[in-house]
Amino acid sequence: MADPYHNNIYHQGDGDSYGTYGQGGQDDAASDATEGHDEEDQMYEGEYQGIPHPDEVKAARRAARAKARTVADAVSEQEELAEQYEDIMEDCGHGKFQWTLFVVLGLALMADSVECFVVALVLPSAEKDMCLSHAEKGMLGLIVFLGMMFGAFIWGGLADKVGRRKCLIIVLAMNCISAFFSSFAQGYGFFLFFRLFSGIGIGGSVPIVYSYFSEFLQMNKRGEHLSWLCMFWMMGGIYASFTAWGIIPRYGWGFSMGTEFQFHSWRVFVLVCALPAITAFVGLIFMPESPRFLLENAKHDEAWMILKQVHDTNWRAKGEPERVFTVTHIKIPKTQEDEFIEIQTATGTAFQRWVVRTLTLTKLVMKNVLSLFGRDLRLATLLMAIIWFTMAFSFYGLSVWFPDMIKHLQHEEYESKLKVFHREKVEQFHFNFSLENQVHKEGEYINDKFIDIEMKSVKFEDSLFVDCFFENIRSTETIFENCTIRSTVFYDTDLYEEKFIDCTFENVTFLHNKKGCHLDYEEENDVLVYLVSFLGSLAVLPGNIISALFMDKIGRIKIIGGSMLISAGCTFFLFLSFSQAAIIAWQCLFCGVSVAAWNGIQVITVELYPASKRATAFGVLNAICKLAAILGSSIFASFVGITKVIPILLSFVALVGGGVLALKLPETREKVLL
Repeated sequence: MADPYHNNIYHQGDGDSYGTYGQGGQDDAASDATEGHDEEDQMYEGEYQGIPHPDEVKAARRAARAKARTVADAVSEQEELAEQYEDIMEDCGHGKFQWTLFVVLGLALMADSVECFVVALVLPSAEKDMCLSHAEKGMLGLIVFLGMMFGAFIWGGLADKVGRRKCLIIVLAMNCISAFFSSFAQGYGFFLFFRLFSGIGIGGSVPIVYSYFSEFLQMNKRGEHLSWLCMFWMMGGIYASFTAWGIIPRYGWGFSMGTEFQFHSWRVFVLVCALPAITAFVGLIFMPESPRFLLENAKHDEAWMILKQVHDTNWRAKGEPERVFTVTHIKIPKTQEDEFIEIQTATGTAFQRWVVRTLTLTKLVMKNVLSLFGRDLRLATLLMAIIWFTMAFSFYGLSVWFPDMIKHLQHEEYESKLKVFHREKVEQFHFNFSLENQVHKEGEYINDKFIDIEMKSVKFEDSLFVDCFFENIRSTETIFENCTIRSTVFYDTDLYEEKFIDCTFENVTFLHNKKGCHLDYEEENDVLVYLVSFLGSLAVLPGNIISALFMDKIGRIKIIGGSMLISAGCTFFLFLSFSQAAIIAWQCLFCGVSVAAWNGIQVITVELYPASKRATAFGVLNAICKLAAILGSSIFASFVGITKVIPILLSFVALVGGGVLALKLPETREKVLL
């Protein structure tokens, strides 16, 4: 029987079957490194102060891991590969290569964040531009999360079988293409489709980004640098709100072709939101595939070349180009799955091979998903699913509830200033000023002119209009109820049939009605919408910094559990929020605390699962997260203006439950990636 590991043994010392560095070339490497140098010149600078040399620290860590292996009864092949890979990454160091990849993957994560914000920021303008009903607005707000839910599941699974880099390039391309077409889509149906397509694409970025980056990090750097990577999600929110603030109110930043094609400033904003994805797409072209993924898929030579590139790039940037990459062979498994795909796709036509490979790939992905609920991973998957769900349910639910409550308070304040006119009689008067927040009951308007004005939140009830003339009227939330209208002309107005409820018409003429919908700039572009989004994103900065600095010091479990419990405590203070300023303040506090829990959850998700299942597990859990976001935002929004007790209690119970369960998870900060 053939050796399943192809006899690619990675040697490091006597009797160590998984060993590290090839014996051949090691003496040559040492002579090259020391040529022209005396031993005294090579003395470590910190030796005088008793500071151990970095190489000594590495050796000590390896010795500790070796001792742990000897104590264990048996070491699995997976653990052997994980140990040797960790040794290689330690010798490659952490430097220029990781920081370059950090920026590229950060931009991809930033694109995911922008996608979560873009619809909420353009919706006030888009609903007028495309004549959206309340149901259509609700669907547009949820469709992105629905797409991201499917995208996380699909692309997470594919990333473990096709490759992290390849899948990430595809999802970023999908996001860029969808953003372009959705910005030009004039109809609701097309706009909805392209936002769904965009969500399916960019939804896969989060599982891939964290899996991809973690496989270039050594154990003692992993928690901190994955947490720093989370800051790009914050930057995406800041970027989206800041650009929306700067672009959408600029009404001249657009063009039109008659009345059928309108390209307003909010569409420019949709295009600009694609810039992080475009930049990440370009940068990713120059990045290599994850060597850990290649090793899992029996591609030894490709993995070796990439690891050598990482090693040489880092040490050259540190001013030590003489360091030689001494690895010769790495133990790699060749799975039956790979052989199966190769056999099945070796014959037949190109289309038949494509069909067979697609079906086989689908089966392998589903098999990988089901393996997450196997005996070894069942408990961890169940706990992580509950923690992801409870955190997302509370976070996204309150993220919708906060701005909706602010709008509700604004609406209450606006209604308190309502002016009511009862039985007024106006004859031969020229209305050349706007009417706003008014109710006119049982009025009589005889031979009056309403020309070049706006009507905002105006209601005419049981009123009489005789010989009146309406021209160039723009209206918002304006209705005529149970009115009698005689010998009146409506010319170039947007007063459509649905705005006249139970009205009687006698000799009434409608000429050149405005077509389509129009933007009510003053209402839709209230800067408070952008300010709330901006402050909510900026508020997570302290939590990001604290979690990054302490992730490897106090551990993932304490970060997650503590942050979720503190966030639960913050929700109770919402009972004391009776003003817009108070709600904004508590929103900032909640976001600032909860982000630490998010960082810990994402780090531990990467570390709990082996490389062959890492992106799949992250994708499944992230899909559960998006499902919770859909449920949370829908449920919490339904209670706005009714009661705040239920949303607060729901979020409190969810956060406490998730925080307590998080304490049951195993700590992973001192474990190599399997």
